[in-house]
This record gives sequence, C-alpha cells and structure tokens, in this order.
Amino acid sequence: MRFPLKHSLLGLAAVAAPLASAEHFIESRSLNPCMENSAFSATLFNVALTPNNRSLSYKIEGISNISGRIEAEMELLVYGFRAMAQKLEPCGNKELEGMCPMNAGPLVINSNLDLSEDVMAQIPGIAYTIPDLDLLVRITIKDANTNVVRACVEAELSNGHSVDQKAVAWVTAIISGLGLVASAITSGLGHSNTAAHVAANAMSLFGYFQAQAFIGMCAVPLPPIVAAWTQNFQWSMGIIRVGFLQKMASWYQRATGGTPTTHLSQLSSISVEVQKRLARRGLEVVAPVADRLMSRSNAAATEAQAGGKRLVLHGIERVGFKAKIETTNIFFTGYTFFIIFVLFTVIGVLAFKYICEGLVKAGRMKSDQFVDFRNGWQTVLKGILFRVVLIGFPQMMMLSFWELTQRDSAGLVVLAILTCLTMIGILGWASSKVVRIAQRSIAMHKNPAYILYSDPTALNKWGFLYVQFKAAAYWFIIPWLGYLLIKAMFVGFAQSSGKAQAIALVLIEAGLLVGVSVLRPWMDKKTNGFNIAIAAVNFLSSFFLLMFTEIFKQPPIVTGVMGVIFFVLNAAFALVLLVMLLVSSGFALFTKNPDTRYQPMRDDRGSFIKSQTQLTTELDALGATARGEGKDDISSEEQQRQMAAKEGGFGEHYQPAPSRSPASSNIEHNPPSFYERASPAPSYNQPHQQLRNDGQYRSTNNSSPWQRGAGYDNH
Repeated sequence: MRFPLKHSLLGLAAVAAPLASAEHFIESRSLNPCMENSAFSATLFNVALTPNNRSLSYKIEGISNISGRIEAEMELLVYGFRAMAQKLEPCGNKELEGMCPMNAGPLVINSNLDLSEDVMAQIPGIAYTIPDLDLLVRITIKDANTNVVRACVEAELSNGHSVDQKAVAWVTAIISGLGLVASAITSGLGHSNTAAHVAANAMSLFGYFQAQAFIGMCAVPLPPIVAAWTQNFQWSMGIIRVGFLQKMASWYQRATGGTPTTHLSQLSSISVEVQKRLARRGLEVVAPVADRLMSRSNAAATEAQAGGKRLVLHGIERVGFKAKIETTNIFFTGYTFFIIFVLFTVIGVLAFKYICEGLVKAGRMKSDQFVDFRNGWQTVLKGILFRVVLIGFPQMMMLSFWELTQRDSAGLVVLAILTCLTMIGILGWASSKVVRIAQRSIAMHKNPAYILYSDPTALNKWGFLYVQFKAAAYWFIIPWLGYLLIKAMFVGFAQSSGKAQAIALVLIEAGLLVGVSVLRPWMDKKTNGFNIAIAAVNFLSSFFLLMFTEIFKQPPIVTGVMGVIFFVLNAAFALVLLVMLLVSSGFALFTKNPDTRYQPMRDDRGSFIKSQTQLTTELDALGATARGEGKDDISSEEQQRQMAAKEGGFGEHYQPAPSRSPASSNIEHNPPSFYERASPAPSYNQPHQQLRNDGQYRSTNNSSPWQRGAGYDNH
C-alpha cells in the first residue's frame, strides 16, 4: 500500500519528532465504539506492533451481543483521509475462525502474532517517528444475512512520539518568568521606560500561553497534535503533577466529604479514552459517562468502572488525565500552585530586600542602588502581589467556575467561591481606584498621566493595571478584565457543550481583535503591534477550534489538515514571541542604559515619574529659588501636604484644586504643592494674558524634567 497524501501530511509535522526513541512501535490502548447501541464494546484493549521482531501482541476484554454469521469492513483513516478499506470474511479466514459464527457473551483475547515481512513492508517508516500520529483504524460489523450494522469500533494508534514535551513547558515557563524578573530589576535600577516595556511584553506572552491552555481545556474533540501542543501550556493553569500534592488533594477531598476518583490506578482493568475526534460518516460517538460533566457523582463513576464500562474524558478532565492528575484533584492542584506562587513571590521580594541591605552594609553595592525599592519595599511588594493576582486571574476563575459544576467536596466548593469573590473584589477595587485617580488628575491638571505617574505610591501599587497602556487608555484594564472573566466562564461552565464554547470563543476573540485594532490602547506602536498580533493568532486558534467541532460538516481531511496547520502556526508564533522577550530581557539586564532602545512615551509619563529619594534637598532648594519660593514656603508646603494626607486618609492627589482667581494670582503666601499645581504645559491656543507674570511664565516653561509638558500637546 502507498499513501502519498499521508506522506506529505505526516512530513509537515515530522520536524517536531523527538530523536531519543531507541525502539520503534505502534500501539493502541483503547477500542472505542463509534455508533449508538454498539453490540460490541471493549473494557480493555491493548495492542502493540513492534517492527524489530515483527510481532503483534494484543489483549482484549469485552462483551459481545452479536450471534450468527457476520461480515466486517476495516478502514484506515490518516488525518481524516480514508487511505484504505478492506472487507473481512471471518468464515474464510483462518485467523478469524473464532468469529464464524460469532457468539454472544464475554470475549477475552490474549495473544501474540508474528507478521510476515510483506505485511511489515506496507507500513511506511515515517509512521514510527512522526509525533502525535493521527491514524485511526475502524471496524464495522454487519449481519451477513440482513446487512444491518451491528457494531462499530475504532482504535487510535500511537507511536509514542509527541510534541507534548516537558522541555517545551520548562522553556516557556522560564523565559516568561525571566521577563518579569528582568522588568522588576530594571525598574529598581531606575529604567522605568524599559521596565514598562519588558513587563508589558512578558504579561502579554503569559496571556497568550493561557489562551493556548484554554483551547486545550475546551470540551471539543481535538486532533491529537493539537491536544498535545496545548498540553505544553497547562502549567500556566497550575496543572502540574507533584506526587505528594496529589496525596494531599485526595486527603483534603475525603476530609471535606468527597470521594476521589481512581482512574489512574485502574488503567489495567478499564479502558479510558481521552476524547480526540468526532465520529465520521454520520456515526455518533457513545459517551457512557458524559452525564458526569455537569454534576459528577463519584459513586456512580465507581459503579460504572466496576461494571466494565469504558470512561470518556474530555475538556478539563482530559487535560488532567494526560497530566496524570485525578479528575477530582484538578481544582485543588491549580489552587495550590497559585498559593505557592504567591508565597514564593513574597519570599523572593523579602530575600532581595535583605540581600541588598546586607551588600550595602558590606560595601559591595553602592548605597544609591535600588534605594527606592529598599526604602519603599512594602509598597512595591503590594504592587507585585496585585500583579500576581492579575496573572492568576484567568486560571483561578476558570478552575473555580468548573469546580462549582463538579462539586467534588464541600471544602473545594467553599474554596472556589471564596477565590472567585476575593479575586474579582481585589481587581475590581484596584481598577476603580485607578479610574478615580485618573479622573482626579484630569479634573485638576487636564491630563490623566500627571497623578498616575507623579505619585510614587500610586505608581508602585496600582501601576500594574495601567503602565502597559497609554495614559489616555487607563480605563482599558476594565474591559480587559471583563474579557478574561467571560472567557473563563465559558471554559469553566460550558464543559457539557464544546460547540457552545467554540462559538463563544470565536465571538470573544473577534471582539477583542476589532477593539484593540481600532483603539490601540497600549503604550506605543511596537507594544500595540505585539499585542494585536497575539489577538489575531488567538482569533485564528479559536476559529480552528470551531472547525474541530465539525459544525460545518466539512470533509474529515479538512479537520486533519487544520490540526497540523494549528500546530505549525502556533509553534512558529510562540517561538518568535519567546525570542523577542528573551532579547528584550537581555538588553534590559546587560546594557548600561537600556532606555535608549525605546522612544519616550507620547503621554510624557517620564516627565511625571518622581523618585522619592533621587530629588535631593539641594535640587529642591534650587527649584524653589527658581520659582521665587523660600525654604519656609517649602517647609510649610510639606507640612500642609502631610496634614492633608493624615486628615483625609488619601494621597496628595486627592487634595482640592487651588483657587485660580485673578485677585490672588500675584500674592501666594503658601504656594501650592507639586500635585496641586495645574499642568505646567500651556496650551498654545491660549493668549499670553492668561499667564500670571513673566516670572511664572519662565517657571512654567522651565526645562526641568518635573515641569515639562503634560503630554496633551502631542495628541
């Protein structure tokens, strides 16, 4: 047999084949019915073909309700393409004499056959090496007298190679984490522009990985290569197997009234199928335990296993099973890794703070390095924890919503509810805080960037929500959080309907792509291009997901080819993003002045960012002298600022704007504070009569970086 189309399709994905396998083989571990009320079902099916010794070993246990003479047809489907069709006559074939006639009852077959060289020569060598081989063997059994189809079974074949590699997961996780660490270090060194760019790219890349993980978690039959590729990014959802953690999860579930599943420990006695495809040619897949998806009963599942029924897992359960995590432990695993992430972040910040202090005392580090962080580390830590909550928001929302449908135990449901309320409350309150600060800045200074970037406390604590956007788009964090929340709701709640999930994701991603393409809310042209490209690829991925549902009833070969295209597209795109982030992080860490790589922001945020320590008293005095203000005035100003902060309970940016009446414009015994002054950049359309006097005109147009234009002259 020769399959030229098969060779071309397999060759396209063969570039990802691992090279470590010492022995070639093809195997199948599940025989799945492909029609309703199939008269034959297998509870255990293990078949392995080893070309080195030309042996075919198989172990089959099942139940047959067929009796009498039968006819059978075997089909070979390669990426959905019908490469072979052959009729089988049991009564005329010595190897199938046990099926002529066929008898109803239990069926147990355990044997080992030696195949001829002619048979082995018909199998192309590439079939043993290509990763995630999409090869399916289907057998249809008919009654020889009535020609009525009595049973349909199919077996997915695998060669042990896959694009689901731990190395891919480790590399993507390390580079993403490196970007966030590089951003934090660069910010501590005072390169705020570089830090903002690296952090924005790292967060966007992490969001892309989470979007890929969402694709794999949808309850849609995925081609093998798509399911394997998306499995590489499940670490971003906290789906990471650790042995003692699984024992802890099972213990906690039992202690809070639940019953853990035992699928992984029963693989030798039950047939577990991870849903990969829909049936072809009008045949419908049987899912005996599909009703467990919306409200799982562990006792019923155990009875189903004891009764010899096969188990079909799809969506989130499929992901957990492939990660060797029991389905009832998935939520607890993700939740625990998020808590561990938070704890390690706190420990890391504290350790860095005390290491810096020790190095300064030992004279091995200059006293002015990381001085802002060392003096305000508590505020910085709060901002970092808020950023961690934002990173884990899609993961915990999706897992919590899913757990509410599963109800594995009372304790896990309580954790899911508290997690949802806490994270939505934290990010909702933080977003409203940013909006209030920006609106106050607009009311006082006609520019949202003025207070958002001039107040170090606000910038360090809430900056994670808006620094990646241009100042005028500070509000974009609200629709962005809404986008993440809606996606998590559909993936978590709609596990019973893969088509509903696919349609919803296409609409959501299309809406985001149109929105960001029109608004372009990120800080500059390059960052907008970076994120728009991610939105475009996410939209294409969601469209592929819709095609995998076969809602358009396209030929099977189309679905198979689109699976390969999905992998090639996303693998290439992920590689480009990883290289870009790695290069940016390298420049940020190893160049003397990395800010030269980035143009100043059009919102002039750099003119407003004020260090708490870098402005010395000499510079303050020089600035006061240039403005005609005395030291007493500065002292009085500082006292008023502190009193207002204590009485009002807010920062400086919540003080009321000073009066601008002409009568008092030339006499100011107590000059306004830095945040109370109107935006220094005058509008060029205003006449010079609106300026108070020549001295104030010079002060307003002073070349000091703290008094240059507010940025709206560039809009």
